[in-house]
Amino acid sequence: MDSVIIHSAEGEIQILNQEKHMPDEKEVGVALTFDYDALSLWIGTFGAKTSMISRGEFGVIGARRILSTLAHYKIPGTFFIPGHTAYAFQESVQDIAAAGHEIGHHGWIHEIPATVSPERERWILEQGLKALKEVANIRPAGYRSPASDNTPCSVPLLLEFGFEYDSSEMASDFEPYWCRVGDSFNLDEPYKFGTPVNLVELPVAWHLDDFPHVEFVLSKAGLFPAAQTPDTLLKIWKDEFDFLYNRVGKGLFSITMHPQVIGRGHRLQLLEGIIEYVRNKPGVYFTTMIDYCRKWKKGKMPSLSPEIAYD
Repeated sequence: MDSVIIHSAEGEIQILNQEKHMPDEKEVGVALTFDYDALSLWIGTFGAKTSMISRGEFGVIGARRILSTLAHYKIPGTFFIPGHTAYAFQESVQDIAAAGHEIGHHGWIHEIPATVSPERERWILEQGLKALKEVANIRPAGYRSPASDNTPCSVPLLLEFGFEYDSSEMASDFEPYWCRVGDSFNLDEPYKFGTPVNLVELPVAWHLDDFPHVEFVLSKAGLFPAAQTPDTLLKIWKDEFDFLYNRVGKGLFSITMHPQVIGRGHRLQLLEGIIEYVRNKPGVYFTTMIDYCRKWKKGKMPSLSPEIAYD
């Protein structure tokens, strides 16, 4: 691979000439994803018992604003919906489905899987499927773990129930990869990578998630200080997109948003701003997560990342 030499006080430094090997044509999928947690987040994750729960009720207002925005731009979205939300706000969930957006599974009442028993994790998956079927006649193909915290049981369960992809992990940024079963680790031995399986991981990232940056939460479960302004977070998202577009050239740019967060008036600029920033660039297209998953996996078989040394 070609490289360039930079001379400095410390001597010669050799770096790869990445730009020369970028694809001539860009091919970047942009997936706008929304975790429609509504009330479930405050009850199931934060254990709220008082007016704190009302913050989740705003989620339905935010969802309406998001649907309007997506309709204006004529672009698809992917909504990960807990079963609890489907029952609480049935009409809005039905409208999401009727508009042609993808609906994915997001637990029952936003319980963090790592905090429950294997039996309860199975029940949560079943209860979420039941709610989405009853309310919107949907059998989701994708799953996102509440709080992005899977367990060793999660992938086997998703395979058993016929899911095509998970979107909870962070081992890549713009390139999907195959999920694994059987990873093991401890303090005394090397990490053991498990067996890749027919479940695609569409990775997430906290810096591409609106909630921890702009939503203030103080509870026993932790503190989100809401330190970022929408303008600052939008710059982070633009910079991340620019790296993918200019230096990688091909991949999936996926953002995680929450109707009760992004739907606030001054924060809609995050959604509208990133849409405006990317939509007219050559080689960029908007996609649902399931469409990108199916496109990516064509002609591929489950395998380990080439970066993993494996005997």
